[in-house]
Amino acid sequence: MVPALLFLVTFSTTLIAGTYLAGGDPLARPSDLPMGLMFNVPLLSILGVHEMGHYTAARRHRVWTTPPYFIPFLPIPPLPGTMGAVIRLKSPFPDRNALMDIGAAGPLAGAAVAIPVLIAGLAISEIRRTTGGMGTMLGESLLFKLLSRLVLGGVPAGYDVILHPVAYAGWLGLLITMMNLIPAGQLDGGHIAFALFGDRFARVARLVPYALLLMGLISNGWFVWAVLLFLMGTAHPRPIYEDVPLSPMRRAFGAASCLLFLLCFTVDPFPIGRP
Repeated sequence: MVPALLFLVTFSTTLIAGTYLAGGDPLARPSDLPMGLMFNVPLLSILGVHEMGHYTAARRHRVWTTPPYFIPFLPIPPLPGTMGAVIRLKSPFPDRNALMDIGAAGPLAGAAVAIPVLIAGLAISEIRRTTGGMGTMLGESLLFKLLSRLVLGGVPAGYDVILHPVAYAGWLGLLITMMNLIPAGQLDGGHIAFALFGDRFARVARLVPYALLLMGLISNGWFVWAVLLFLMGTAHPRPIYEDVPLSPMRRAFGAASCLLFLLCFTVDPFPIGRP
C-alpha cells in the first residue's frame, strides 16, 4: 500500500515538474499536464528499472527486501519532483557474489535505460544562439560529453544546447547512477566495493565523507551527501559466508560499475551562471 501511494505521489510531482520543463503551466492550465509525460515517464522508468535490478537480484539470492519506495520532492524546475527511489534489504547477504549481484544490478540496469533515453533526448534537443539569459547550467560527465558529441556534433561558439525534457531525464539518470555508486556505507557503491575488497575497503570508506566535504567547496550538494554518510556511517555488514571467493564474472561486474562511476562522475552538477 505505502509503495503504491508513494509512486502515485511521485508520478504527480514529476509530472508537474516535467510540465514546467516543457514550457507549460500546470497550475494555470491543467490541460498542459500531458506535456510533463515527456519527462516523468522516462525518468521514472530509469528509477524503476534501477530499483527492480536490485529487487530481482535480491530475490534470486533469497535476500528479503521491500518493494521500491519512490521519494517525491518539490516539483520546481530544475528540481525533478523526486529524490529517487530506494529499497530496504532486511536480511543478511549470503556471500560476496550475492553482494556484488545486488549492488551492481541497480546502476547497470538503470544506466542501460538512461543512456538510450539520453541519446533520444539529445536527438530532439535544440542548438540555439546564446542570448545572454540566465538558464540552468548542467555539469557534463565524460559520458554525457561523448554522447553529446556523437549525437549533436560540435556546438559552435556562441551557441548553447537547450536540452529537451527527455534529455534532461537521461542526464538525471546518469547523475543518480553516479550518486548511488559512491563507494561508502549502504550505497550501491559501498556494496560493490566491499564485495571487491572486503575489509580493506573499510579503511578507504571512512575517508569518503571528508572527500565529499572538500568537494562541497565546489558544489554545495556534496555537503548534504557528506552529512548523510556521517549520520548513516560508512561501515558495511559482513556476508554470512565470508570465505566464498568472488567469481571472475562478479569481478567483471565490479569493474564495469567502477568504469560507469568514472564515466558518469560530475564534480559540479549544477554550475552557477554561465562560463
